[in-house]
Amino acid sequence: MTLQFDDFEINPIHSGDAWKLCDFMVANEDRFKRYFPGTLAENATPTLAKLFTEKKVKQLEKKEEYLFTLKHSKTRELVGIIYIKELDHTIKQGEFAYCIGYPFKGKKLITNAVKLLSEYAFNHLDIKTLQIIAHKDNLPSVNVALNNGFVWQKTLEKEFTPTNESPLDMELYELYRPSRF
Repeated sequence: MTLQFDDFEINPIHSGDAWKLCDFMVANEDRFKRYFPGTLAENATPTLAKLFTEKKVKQLEKKEEYLFTLKHSKTRELVGIIYIKELDHTIKQGEFAYCIGYPFKGKKLITNAVKLLSEYAFNHLDIKTLQIIAHKDNLPSVNVALNNGFVWQKTLEKEFTPTNESPLDMELYELYRPSRF
């Protein structure tokens, strides 16, 4: 499965992504340390990144969690990652989480990726509800939700605790599978 838009492509993570993922996470450490501390820690070295990608490939095969890479089609540079996680196959629900590297912020790449992956989740993963949980001050993430038709549902009190910080209230946005599916 490959999804494409403009000069970028989205693919499920594979074992060959370990080095690029390590480089991507380390190069963007300051950007990711607040909202992606786990992924950052698990990719701090090439060895850890190899173990991480192997684990994510297995989770993908078992349909437990999906991790996708966003790469520039020509240069193959890893510019972002997108999760579909917190899957509940009983109620057919999943949650997006995503991050993009410094040089690519503000270019609507994650917005475009979430649009394509939403369609993919509705068509191929039998998901009926997709969620995005974002802090109200993380305007780029809030805009990804709003620009893709996600609707604010409620504030989740003390939903997320960044490293060495107090718990944060987060905003829940949801998108429902259109009836045409």
